[in-house]
Amino acid sequence: MLYAIISEDIKASLEKRTTARPAHLQRLQALQDAGKLVLAGPHPAIDSNDPGEAGFTGSLIVAEFDTLQQAQQWAIADPYIEAGVYARVVVKPFKQVFPQ
Repeated sequence: MLYAIISEDIKASLEKRTTARPAHLQRLQALQDAGKLVLAGPHPAIDSNDPGEAGFTGSLIVAEFDTLQQAQQWAIADPYIEAGVYARVVVKPFKQVFPQ
């Protein structure tokens, strides 16, 4: 089943994000290599693909896991959590309707 991992950053998270980003991306690459990643990316703090110093307010990952518990365990092991980037993480089942 698909799960949405919705994360909200702490304020002024950019420096912490930058430091932990390589490890974060490595885990996403592993999900993609396993054919389980649907999409992933951050929420820019301003209306721009490159928000610069404004940074980001959170992230969204949609990926396939066998159970909600597995998705939650994967989410809490994210390097961004260890680095203190995220203030909150919610994991929810997700039903993809489009694209088919």
